[in-house]
Amino acid sequence: MNKEILDWFEGNELAANVWYDKYAIKDVERTPEDTIIRLTDEFHRIEQKYPNPLTYREIYDLLKGFKKVIPAGSPIFGIGNKTAITSLSNCYVVDSPVDSYGGIMKTDQELAQLMKRRGGVGVDISTLRPAGSRVSNSAGSSTGAVSFMSRFSNTTREVAQEGRRGALIITIDISHPDSQKFILAKDDLTQITGANISVKVTDEFMQAVLKNGAYEVYHSRQKGEKPIFINAREVFKTLVHQAWKTAEPGVLFWDRIIKESPADCYDEFKTISTNPCGELPLCAYDSCRLMHVNVYEYIINPFTKDAYFDIDSYKEDVYKAQKLMDDMIDLEAEKLERIIDKIRKDPEDLKIKEIELNLWLNIRRKLILGRRTGLNPLLGLADALAALGYKYDSDEAISVAEMMAAAGATSAYMSSIHMGMERGPFAVWNLKTEQDNPFLNRILDCLDGNTVGMYKSFGRRNIACLTIPPSGTISII
Repeated sequence: MNKEILDWFEGNELAANVWYDKYAIKDVERTPEDTIIRLTDEFHRIEQKYPNPLTYREIYDLLKGFKKVIPAGSPIFGIGNKTAITSLSNCYVVDSPVDSYGGIMKTDQELAQLMKRRGGVGVDISTLRPAGSRVSNSAGSSTGAVSFMSRFSNTTREVAQEGRRGALIITIDISHPDSQKFILAKDDLTQITGANISVKVTDEFMQAVLKNGAYEVYHSRQKGEKPIFINAREVFKTLVHQAWKTAEPGVLFWDRIIKESPADCYDEFKTISTNPCGELPLCAYDSCRLMHVNVYEYIINPFTKDAYFDIDSYKEDVYKAQKLMDDMIDLEAEKLERIIDKIRKDPEDLKIKEIELNLWLNIRRKLILGRRTGLNPLLGLADALAALGYKYDSDEAISVAEMMAAAGATSAYMSSIHMGMERGPFAVWNLKTEQDNPFLNRILDCLDGNTVGMYKSFGRRNIACLTIPPSGTISII
């Protein structure tokens, strides 16, 4: 490893290797400082398009040293990178497969096309008919939704780009007749090794669990069809046992997700699945780019009796980071244009590349309509709590974490509201449509009257702003 790179990371060989292997533009960038300048240049270029832009120095100070504000891996690698035709998005959801072999194959190709450009993908298979259903081909009956999980898993294992393997989550509704088979799908650890799996659990199901009652399973209710009910508690016991035994399936409390999601106020943004790690519920063909704010950097006098959280500096930087997140949407739009242009110029017949082309056109459309961002305001939370002298699971730590989360969330949404006035709201924003969303109303209750008035008059820039993703290699660098 180059001594100059090692010195930049203060001798941390792991961090140096991560930066060089995953994020550096080979033969162009000598040290991470070159990467940070590349990012600063590009963010500054986009900022100049809008009123009240951040200065070059403000942007550089946020990104300097990978200390305070750190874009996620795909943005670090892709922003300003002229050598690779790649997306800046970390997370996607594709439409649920149409219940036919043609629909399943289409979904399979969409997964591969996204993964080859560094994207992690979610797909919900609740649309597929259960095992034993009659089909109008020589098979006579369907092998069921679960049987196609291996196909999608194998595709994920086959696709790898720039040292990044594919990532996939497969979800199913608890009411699907094959959900019990889905829950047991990873009992054999040699199967479905290329995908995470999670069950979409409803409030109705959980109430049945509490009451030791039954719930209905169905795929599509046919006229005259006799309802099928099964014991909820027995299914839940199996789910808990498998999660203990193999760490999967995960559980998505679906009604809560839909109720709290600002995007789900809009018909075109109805959530159907999540990204591979579950932190971003998305509609079909929506995508998200990620960025982190490191709360540890705002602990003054860490690990001393005088330690405190500099909340004012933190809120100011989260506000600015949300502006960079919005800039990243413009940068992504440019990237998608390059991808679409390349596909159109590829020598294959249109019949060969039609699915790929339409996939990226759909993604670009959702990007522009919603301008979704994925700002994580809580990177380094455990270290920050330790630096303040709090045991991680103490009541005091929980209280401080709540305070940090509220400060980060309100600052990000305040920034998005101010950008709604300066840059214009996301394309489908409508005050009446989202006025009863509980999450947005909690945010608005914490904002000053002028900002709330601004929101009611001009909307906000981004359909959703926040997430809390895993951050392995980002934490290392």
